[in-house]
Amino acid sequence: MDFLGDWLYLIIGIAVVGVLMLVGLLTGRRGKAPSVPRAGTDVIAPPPTEADVETPTEVPAPERPALEKPESTASRLVRLRQRLAGSQGTLGRGLLALLSRDRLDEDTWESIEDTLLTADIGVAPTTQLVERLRTRLRVEGGQVVDARAVLREELLELVDPTMDRRLQVSGADGQPGVVLVVGVNGAGKTTTVGKLARILVSEDLTVTLGAADTFRAAAVEQLATWGERVGVDVVRGPEGSDPASVAFEAVKQGVEQGVDTVIVDTAGRLQNKAGLMDELGKVKRVIEKQAPVTEVLLVLDATTGQNGMIQARVFSEIVDVTGIVLTKLDGSAKGGIVVAVQRELGVPVKLVGLGEGADDLAPFDAGAFVDALLGG
Repeated sequence: MDFLGDWLYLIIGIAVVGVLMLVGLLTGRRGKAPSVPRAGTDVIAPPPTEADVETPTEVPAPERPALEKPESTASRLVRLRQRLAGSQGTLGRGLLALLSRDRLDEDTWESIEDTLLTADIGVAPTTQLVERLRTRLRVEGGQVVDARAVLREELLELVDPTMDRRLQVSGADGQPGVVLVVGVNGAGKTTTVGKLARILVSEDLTVTLGAADTFRAAAVEQLATWGERVGVDVVRGPEGSDPASVAFEAVKQGVEQGVDTVIVDTAGRLQNKAGLMDELGKVKRVIEKQAPVTEVLLVLDATTGQNGMIQARVFSEIVDVTGIVLTKLDGSAKGGIVVAVQRELGVPVKLVGLGEGADDLAPFDAGAFVDALLGG
């Protein structure tokens, strides 16, 4: 009996110890801080309540700048007369003062020649004009001669109002017109492209610009800004990329989108004529795989005088120039370059730049120009 009692006490003791250990374990778990997950383990967060969810703030999309409405061609021509009369009248007034003298002796005619040469008209046109004036004033000398009317007629003949100054900005068979703009850097070439786009937009034509002067990042950015202001697409490539490939893509896009005109800005480096010839020749050849070039405009700075004439000769040997753009004509008293460059190249001045404003580019009008030379 003692043996069985000992075993009974042992079993009861083990049971009590087991119960006590279980109670202690449960109590310890309730007081323990939650464990921190080891690095690299995924933590599944409980679903958020409505209080935890923030309502996203709606960020307004940036407003696109309102497109500008370019000035009409008619309005530009009015300002052309006003601007030219202010800047070019010195030449005409000087000539009229000399021609109105009571006696036109050799010294007077020499002074007239000097005045014309100083205005960059050129030797041959000056000689022609002086001879015609001398003949007319001598023949009509017995009558009351209006020196201003005679001078206007002869200057107009020199500027040649019969030249076709229309811009060929439309292609045949539904293709876009392709305008290639060439000239040295610094003459205002890229600005001219942007301003020409504005003229076409004002006439309700659709336009694409090609930024093929890829070696000047500033020129590409400048053209992009011009296009943005009037809602015109600008095709561009990475800095230093092949100009011909950019020109090709611009014309290709123009063809695909059915635009009226593609204007291509080109590089104007003159380090060596052979390099420039190769580059411009390649650009023109590549473009014409898509559509024919309808106009090649040479941009010249009117204030450069005879330097501008040298540039004109170089470019005319490289590409078939069809029209001239004279920039900064308002800042030069030497408007005779209009006559000189037309004589040199045998192509008309089609556009003139009259200032720094966005719409300060206008179609050239021979009558308005001569009237401006004569001071009104």
